[in-house]
Amino acid sequence: MKNVQMYVDQNVLVLGLAKSGLRAAKLLHKLGARVTVNDIKPYEANDDVKELESLGIKLILGEHPEQLLEEHNIDIVVKNPGIPYTNPIVQKAASQNIPIITEVELAYQISEAEIIAITGSNGKTTTTTLIYEMLKADGKQPLLAGNIGNVACEVVQEATKEQIVVMEVSSFQLLGTIYFKPSVAVLLNIFNAHLDYHGTRENYMQAKGKIFSNQDDQSVAVINSDDQDVVRLSELSNGKKIYFSTNKEVSNGAYIQNESIWYDGEKIIDIKDIALVGKHNLENILAAICAVKAKNVGNKAIQKVLASFSGVKHRLQYVGEVSGRKFYNDSKATNILATTKALEAFSSPVVLLAGGLDRGNEFDELIPYFKHVKAVITFGQTAPKIKKAAKKAGIELIEHVDNVEQAVFAAFRISDIGDVILLSPACASWDQYKTFEERGDIFINAVHKLK
Repeated sequence: MKNVQMYVDQNVLVLGLAKSGLRAAKLLHKLGARVTVNDIKPYEANDDVKELESLGIKLILGEHPEQLLEEHNIDIVVKNPGIPYTNPIVQKAASQNIPIITEVELAYQISEAEIIAITGSNGKTTTTTLIYEMLKADGKQPLLAGNIGNVACEVVQEATKEQIVVMEVSSFQLLGTIYFKPSVAVLLNIFNAHLDYHGTRENYMQAKGKIFSNQDDQSVAVINSDDQDVVRLSELSNGKKIYFSTNKEVSNGAYIQNESIWYDGEKIIDIKDIALVGKHNLENILAAICAVKAKNVGNKAIQKVLASFSGVKHRLQYVGEVSGRKFYNDSKATNILATTKALEAFSSPVVLLAGGLDRGNEFDELIPYFKHVKAVITFGQTAPKIKKAAKKAGIELIEHVDNVEQAVFAAFRISDIGDVILLSPACASWDQYKTFEERGDIFINAVHKLK
């Protein structure tokens, strides 16, 4: 960990706890800051605060008092990514020109290791994991961090100069960066997402583009040449540009030709030898190859990973087969686009399990992708809307249930040998479950009950 002095004797507000806030508060205390933690949960509902209390960190819990900045003479705010910029304390800090950062900025500031950062509307977790596995297979010493579940500012504390941190970063996290400069920055795609948080598509794009904004001529930008918004944002980078495309040959990067994957004119692997299912995953694979080639990873390591890696948990994860039905857990499909990608992956008859938090949108965009869907099981707030879209698509077999577990049992009952039973909700989980991981775990457990 770098011995940074910028936080010594600074009054730092950690706004919002959860995993990232807890780790950030502990790190800032270690760096010599005078830390104040503010979280909306009251003391008795916050399991982590006793540890912070024992360190002498100030705790203000159960409310977000607007006078907090003045009373504690705050110099810097480290914000939980999920707290919107419409929060009154955040708005006041911005109006007073108090820096507002997220913990990935902290991670960058103290990291001795190089960082490969990955962002995009879809495919981040799969691409991040592929890059990590390819580096590991080549004998490198990668560490996994960021939005993938391992808090970045904790992971990098133990990282050495010889290691590489592979970091998944969200638009929420990137928006709170100032100097963040990954040695390799990967931008997969841009689709409408999180507009309730960012307000407009342009704001969302600007947040994603921050992954490139500090790059210099020693950096590498990995760019989806099929996405014009990504290409436009890549102009923010002053690094070397490497491209990938699923539609055309590119002169400097990865592409598909003759049912094989190529990089810079060299064949890497035949598509038929890749374990990961789904056309959309080819984009993730190409991006991962570009990123690891920037770190001189050999073809054998890449081939080994692609021949064996079958997906990350909750992302088109193959759970198993029961009585001739194959079950796939795609709980991380929290938007319509992710579900369309999942549906495109199968040519067998599909029983789709979908539903969740209602963000106000309709689901007609799913209709063109229902050609292999024989039945739909709905649950959650959006159940009526998904039923409406399924009816428009001509699907006659539609059932409504109360939750994911019931959906698994209903899908099994109405399915036949050879069918795919797919949980791909097209919605966030927060109407019924704390996280998409909890929702996916319930699906997996229900499949095991069937076994």
